[in-house]
Amino acid sequence: MEEFTASIRYDMRLLRHDIEGSIAHAKMLGKQGIISNEESEKIVAGLISIREDIEKGDLRFSVSLEDVHMAVESALIERIGEAGGKLHTARSRNDQIALDIRLYLREEAATILQLLAKLNETLLKRAKEEIDTLLPGCTHLQKAQPVLLAHYLLAYREMFHRDSLRMRSCYEGINVMPLGSAALAGTSIPIDRGYVARLLNFPRISKNSMDAVADRDFAAEFLFDTALIMMHLSRFCEDLIIWSTDQFGFIEMADSFTTGSSIMPQKKNPDVAELIRGKSGRVYGNLVSLLTLMKGLPMTYNRDLQEDKEPVFDSVDTVRSCLEIFEGLIGSTVFKKDKMMQDAKTGYAAATDIAEYLVTQGVPFRKAHAIVGRLVGYCIEKDKNFDELSLEEVKMFYEGAKTEIFKYFDVERSVAGKTVSGGTARQAILERIKEIEKEREVS
Repeated sequence: MEEFTASIRYDMRLLRHDIEGSIAHAKMLGKQGIISNEESEKIVAGLISIREDIEKGDLRFSVSLEDVHMAVESALIERIGEAGGKLHTARSRNDQIALDIRLYLREEAATILQLLAKLNETLLKRAKEEIDTLLPGCTHLQKAQPVLLAHYLLAYREMFHRDSLRMRSCYEGINVMPLGSAALAGTSIPIDRGYVARLLNFPRISKNSMDAVADRDFAAEFLFDTALIMMHLSRFCEDLIIWSTDQFGFIEMADSFTTGSSIMPQKKNPDVAELIRGKSGRVYGNLVSLLTLMKGLPMTYNRDLQEDKEPVFDSVDTVRSCLEIFEGLIGSTVFKKDKMMQDAKTGYAAATDIAEYLVTQGVPFRKAHAIVGRLVGYCIEKDKNFDELSLEEVKMFYEGAKTEIFKYFDVERSVAGKTVSGGTARQAILERIKEIEKEREVS
């Protein structure tokens, strides 16, 4: 029974946060005269000594102590005597764990924001380096239109920037102080919740004691945000895995981010990218686990909530490691510019530009689309690229064709023409880079 109900195996991760909250609570009890200043100081000193001993590895806790809260309190009473039993005055394990997990997630959300910022800096740097590199942009994994590699890299930067905005919003939701809600109804003891909040750097305190001990919305939101981060990483890795194949040959990953085969000596496997792609599933599962845990709980605290921590801890560990390693992967990847350009010139990638040119000549778009479609069919039949056609051949499909139409067959001109805000032209990308740098200065 002890083994089954105990959470001490994993919630010891919250030890530092539990002690931090307890120190603030003890100081408040002394300030309010609920316990004597001498007792408050004794408790604080005892808690600090416990933290130091655990950090040095000199203190271990038995599973019989059930959870981190009881482990700390038991050690405190053993060290300082009866005064240690006064620490739990005006609080419950219900609001105590709500505080611990908020302190923990506040710290981890800040770390993830730092990792996202570092990744976005690397993507911006790589985009500047590849500002003149062309590659075939795809829809349905089929060649569609030529784009600049910088545009592609900044597309993922936009995704990770949105992840940062979501995580900042999540941080604000986490950053609410629940201590003082006690078991569910608050307490009749004259505590000062505002003082504790200031000691712990919380800008706000919870407004409803029942909600404060029952709420795990902030944890679910955190898990949702991490799931989206992993989805973006997974999509990016999918592209890199495909691009690293002989069939594409667009990139070469650094040896430090690949492995060899156990049997085939010629292989260079993109294992890091594949693992990141695979780990997205466990983070999705953690979100579903917490949502399922919460969906049937009556108000307020229920022991089911003991199961909220492991999904959170696992997602924190997974996302942090994936962000750290992916930043190194993308920072060291070599882009094969010549191969990308060669592939961008094939597959009739300029077809849309030709249709848009016909529109400027007064041809309705649907008719222009059909004309170019027939022209592409002819090229496939004759095994020709656009730039191998004669004017007479083009006139077979559009009688009004002039020699100027040939410049619209060029993929570099195709890219250069997309000057609309948010487009793939060099000019538009440079404007976006300036905006990013200006936003960075303001933040």
